[in-house]
Amino acid sequence: MKPEPSARRGRYPLRLRRRPVPWDRQRPSWREARPAVITAALKRAQARPSGNWYVVGATRDVGGGRPLSRTVAGREVVVWRNAEGGLVAGPGVCPHLGAPLADSPVRCGTLVCHWHGLALNGAPFAGWEPLPVHDDGVLVWVRLDDVGGEEPTPAPLVPARPAVSEAVSAVYVGVGVCEPEDVVANRLDPWHGAWFHPYSFVDLTVVGAPGRAGTDGDGRAPGTDGDDGAPDDGFAVDVSFKVAGRLVVPVRAVFTAPEPRTVVMHITEGEGRGSVVETHATPLGPDELGRPRTAVVEAVVAASDRLGFAVARRAAPLLRPLMRAAAGRLWRDDLAYAERRWALRSTGRFPG
Repeated sequence: MKPEPSARRGRYPLRLRRRPVPWDRQRPSWREARPAVITAALKRAQARPSGNWYVVGATRDVGGGRPLSRTVAGREVVVWRNAEGGLVAGPGVCPHLGAPLADSPVRCGTLVCHWHGLALNGAPFAGWEPLPVHDDGVLVWVRLDDVGGEEPTPAPLVPARPAVSEAVSAVYVGVGVCEPEDVVANRLDPWHGAWFHPYSFVDLTVVGAPGRAGTDGDGRAPGTDGDDGAPDDGFAVDVSFKVAGRLVVPVRAVFTAPEPRTVVMHITEGEGRGSVVETHATPLGPDELGRPRTAVVEAVVAASDRLGFAVARRAAPLLRPLMRAAAGRLWRDDLAYAERRWALRSTGRFPG
């Protein structure tokens, strides 16, 4: 595919916007952002298998003196590393008298219940049974067959991404009052980007979407070749990431949904080609008012073939908090979008 001029990579990563358009004078996107297109993409995502795998957190957060804990669809889950450094996962409720194992310490690879000292090394013991767990190098997944109810798979469907050793990665976690489908629907609406996030995105054009002009002859969004295991439908977007003032970084990004609770953005042209942003939605369970809560676990895996990127990799510990902060700013808005969508759906007021 020959990239559009806006998506070509130049000698330098930054560009100067020649004719910036004020926010209120940019071209409206509401006619193109057809609800039927977004809904159809969401339904296709929901119909894809997940193998009953759920993202619970960042690989980097597993280790040390406490387990990584998460509630998935009302099930308390804990994850820690055993004495050999291997990953262990299981129920977060002590089988003795129900103590919260999330609050218990890990000593030499053994999780020791802080109520009565029941010690768990990862093997079945005293009614406690381990759960299948997977570490993909960036994120940790747990398989819950009784929650997912699907045919289980040996491992989750991990999107294609740059090698961790050649990239800078960061993971953001946020929680909203909504269901996973509301988070996924937000990501399958790329048209809102420059309107809702003007501090980050400008000059956004959706150049390909399922069921409309701009897709390739087989229905695949421009910029996707199917080699990474992504589905044949996606949303291709030319957009510029705002740096400061009129300085921007133009790219082409393609959004796909490989499974019901995941949307992936691949940078296919422009600076950082090959970089990935994975958004995973994990149901937590109801809050005190009975409303559903969903965790957004977003992994940013950035890569570049520019010589200076080696310096960025060495500075990764300094960059990660900045990357998480940038993701957090976006998700303050996007969780409001998802929460609003759920509030309207739950009261029968959602348009259409």
